[in-house]
Order: sequence, then structure tokens, then C-alpha cells
Amino acid sequence: MDILISGAGIAGPTLAYWLHQRGFRCTVVERAATPRRGGQAVDLRGTGRQVVERMGLMERVRAVAVHQHGVAVVDRRGKAIVRMGTDAFGGEGIVSEIEVLRGDLAEVMYEATLPDVEYLWDDTITALDEDADGVTVTFEKAPSRRFALVVGADGLHSVVRKLAFGPESKYVRPLGCYTAWFTAPAAPDLDGWLAMHNEVGGRVVSLRPGRLPDETKAGLSFRSEPLDLDRRDAAAVHAAFAERFRDVGWKAGWLVDAMRNAPDVAFDYMGQVHMDRWHTGRVVVLGDAGFSPSPLTGLGTSLALVGAYVLAGELAAANGDHTVAFPRYEEVMRPYVTSGQELPPMGIDGFAPRTRLALAMSRTSMKWMMRWPLRLLAEKFFAKASEITLPDYSRSPHQVSDR
Repeated sequence: MDILISGAGIAGPTLAYWLHQRGFRCTVVERAATPRRGGQAVDLRGTGRQVVERMGLMERVRAVAVHQHGVAVVDRRGKAIVRMGTDAFGGEGIVSEIEVLRGDLAEVMYEATLPDVEYLWDDTITALDEDADGVTVTFEKAPSRRFALVVGADGLHSVVRKLAFGPESKYVRPLGCYTAWFTAPAAPDLDGWLAMHNEVGGRVVSLRPGRLPDETKAGLSFRSEPLDLDRRDAAAVHAAFAERFRDVGWKAGWLVDAMRNAPDVAFDYMGQVHMDRWHTGRVVVLGDAGFSPSPLTGLGTSLALVGAYVLAGELAAANGDHTVAFPRYEEVMRPYVTSGQELPPMGIDGFAPRTRLALAMSRTSMKWMMRWPLRLLAEKFFAKASEITLPDYSRSPHQVSDR
């Protein structure tokens, strides 16, 4: 059985790994010409860690993890107002014990699939034509091919979701916040902390250590109604940030300048994906393509890893029968996804407060998060990363279906 996966980020190669382990043949198509390097840090939390451990990759992931002490909220002069270490909440706090640059984690997963999985780089899907026996897939560059199943693991702006389910506007819920992530020069005064600075008007400046000593990873975010701005137009994107951050303190001006020359600016709006069904016929979506929780939750990586493990396991348990496996995948994952998509208290207002009152409330809640009674609420929120028990798909299909 040949399965096509769109997207070579984290979810796609993880799914390809598990499918190959279960005896399926996989091809991964990716729009980028090569594996995407770098990127911002992602959290490896809860049950997502168990998936990595079952892959035998935890030692490799820890080797490329970003070493940082925790998160510090700073004022306009860079003075820390409040700090939370990585050991808070058992290593599952705002900054988790294991944080890895997105590109580094994706590369670990990609390397784990070699040489068993075929990759089509610098290409994308343009059409899906399904019949009773399979799906004819048309590519932008490669010749058309037949596959038994197609999986969309291609992110917030999923091509597969658009082709199989309909326009993005039906499923993506913008949160009213735009963010640019990029690499900046080293900033020694961070002293190993992820530093964040908020200004009224919903503007956020963040800077964290990179994995290499001569770099840091920066983020600039601002609240806004929908913008008519091409996210691939680098000059227009830079101008938008220069305008909105011209009067912001701390390192905002320096980072706006650094953004102009950064080789890896990734600009997009924050959004969640909500779908009543993640499958239609022989097509299914996974990770951000099907259930993006947004970066505010810190659970996107865990949902992607666990979803890939479950989808591959259910296909194996059903002997490749998608009419059985896809509904079971949804049944197992839906409660975990629903919980994981719940935004933290104050939601986007907590991350990017617009008013002075909201800013004060955000900082106060951060200060009191480690104390009763807010600690109880925070513990409940951070515990959501572990709110699923991984099924044991190593048993026979009959045993799995009867669990």
C-alpha cells in the first residue's frame, strides 16, 4: 500500500517513520527545496515525549535541544520583572524542560526515515482525483502518480485540506495576531533566558538563545485585524513591523534592523484549525493541517507527534482499511485535541495585551502563577500535554481492536 504524505515538517516524517515500521510504503512531498533548518523553539511535552522515546530518538533530540534557564518578562530597559524556570511545573511550564528548534526536530525525524522513505523536494500537490481504488495525484512538477491514501501534514495553510475539504476560511480561525520569527545576532545579556517584553497596543518582543553561540532566535508580534499583506513579500513585511515597533522599548529597534537582513524570516498570523472531520474518502489531515492549536498553547508539537503515532497505528491495526482506521484515529485523538486547543487564561490578551490594564493583569498573573490558587489553574493547564495514553500498536490487529 503506497501512501503519500504532504509536508516534511515534524508530523509528516514522524508519520512516515511509523508507517514504514508497520509495513507501508511512503512518499513525502515538500514545497521547500531542502529540509527547512532553524526556526523557533518548539516544546516537547507530555505524551509527545513518549512518542519520541518509542522511536528511540530521545538521546538525539536532547543533543540538539536549546539550553535555556526559563522565561523572563522584562521592562523597557531589559530589567527582569518576573522569571519562571524550566523546572517549574515538573518541566512542563511556559518554557518546557526540552525545547528544540523546529528545524532541528524536523531534521531528527527526517533522518530517522532514511533510506526507507521517498522524498519529493521542491514540489507540491495541485489536484486530487479519487476513485474506488485509490487517488490519482497531480503534482506541480513531478508526473502524476497513484496512491492508496493521501495525508495532509502540511501546516496551517494546508494544500491537501484545501483540495479535499474546501477553502481555508472554513476551518482556520485567526486569533488577531501576526508574528515574525527570525534569527538575529548573538545577544550575550540574555544570560540563557527567553526574554519577553510587552508594550501596550498588543506588541510583543521576544528573544531567546539559539543553539549556536553566534545567534539568537527572535520574535516580533502585534495585534491587528486581518491585513492585506503577502506573507512572502519580505519588504512589505519588514515595513509593517518597522511601523508598528518604532516606539517600542528594550531591543525592538535593534531587532527590526536585524530582521531586514535575517535569512530565515517566517511571517504569518496566529490561528487555530477546527474541523468537524479530519478525513474524507481516502484523504486525511494531521497536525496543524487538521487541528492547529496555535503557538499560544505550546502543544502543537505534542499533538502532531501523537497524531502521527495514532494514525499509523490505526492503519496497521485495520490492515490498511482506511474506512476503519480513519474514524478510529479521530475517536482516539479528538478528546486530546479538544483539550489541547484550549487557550491559556486571558488567551491572546495574556500574550499580547492591548491596554495598560491588560498589561498589568498579564504581569500580575505571571507573578502569582507559582502561588495558590493560580498555581492550581496553571497545573491543570500544563497537565493537558499528558491527557492521553498511547495505545500499544505492537500487538496483533485483533488485540488492538479489542483494547
